[in-house]
Amino acid sequence: MTKIAFKQPLETFREDFTYTNSAKAIKRFPFPYPEDKYMYSVNMEHHDGGEPGSVLEKTFDIDEHYLSEVEERRIVLGKDPKRFATLPHMDLHQWDLLELLMESLAKDYPEHFSLTKDNDNWLWENRPLGIKQSFVFGEKSTLPQAPAEYITRQAQGDFVLMDQRDEDLYADAAMVTSSADWSVQFDLGMSFMEWHGPVPLAHGMGVFERALKYLLMIRLGQPVRRLNWTLTINPRMDTAPEVYHEWGHERASVTPENAGKKVHLRVEVQTLFRLPRSNGMLFGVRAYLISMEDLCTDPAWAQRMHRVIKTLHPELMDYKGITRYHKALVGWLSQFDQ
Repeated sequence: MTKIAFKQPLETFREDFTYTNSAKAIKRFPFPYPEDKYMYSVNMEHHDGGEPGSVLEKTFDIDEHYLSEVEERRIVLGKDPKRFATLPHMDLHQWDLLELLMESLAKDYPEHFSLTKDNDNWLWENRPLGIKQSFVFGEKSTLPQAPAEYITRQAQGDFVLMDQRDEDLYADAAMVTSSADWSVQFDLGMSFMEWHGPVPLAHGMGVFERALKYLLMIRLGQPVRRLNWTLTINPRMDTAPEVYHEWGHERASVTPENAGKKVHLRVEVQTLFRLPRSNGMLFGVRAYLISMEDLCTDPAWAQRMHRVIKTLHPELMDYKGITRYHKALVGWLSQFDQ
């Protein structure tokens, strides 16, 4: 069984920022750069497990920050319930997501989660959160929230449900409380290309055309994954446009002296699953945060981080919000690249 040492007391991702990574969490961090420079690529691979103990081993990774991230989601939804949004035709997709999450968590973490089925009468138990819920699969009235909202309130990461029609994918339902500068309310209902419209350079390279063609061919039981990354100031999960007034000014607070503590690498393990009933697609975005100080305890990571950031294309720097503190960060990282 996979026993996880959940952090207590709960960590915070806002205000006093008590979030930290243990030595184990640092070691298993999904460092995203295969080379000393970075440019977009589709970089898909099959999501069929990874090294034991890695963030890729299980279908959905649960780690030491589980309780803290669930609490952070509760806080965000309490302030802005529209962070969970769905269009009316997405009910079947929601049940697909609930089943996938419940079955995966119960299979991969039986010490913490269990699912018992008696035809359509299901019993779900989430021991870390003290939840025991019986319900009828397919009947929304038997759950306290919509199916997708109910189960994603108990999961780490964001989730976008995409409807497939007209040879395209549409972001028609989502739980997004830890986005990296994008808005679920603004993007709800957009096609795949519309959703990725703001990304610089990649369109001219044909990256998203290739990605869409690939995604449309994903089959049931053959999920895929990729890594994405950005930088954020302080260990802040919620950097949505709706709360820019809370975090935007923090980019100006980075200095050559505090860059190691302030600047965090945010890596997203992005997974895509074909859904059985709706034939839609689940897009999971599981974010991990690590301070530059912690990241640079690995000499190879430290050297490569410096080289990637130093040579980053100016348009990518601007898109990722790095321009303002780029010089300070490169200066701080340079000490690790001899």
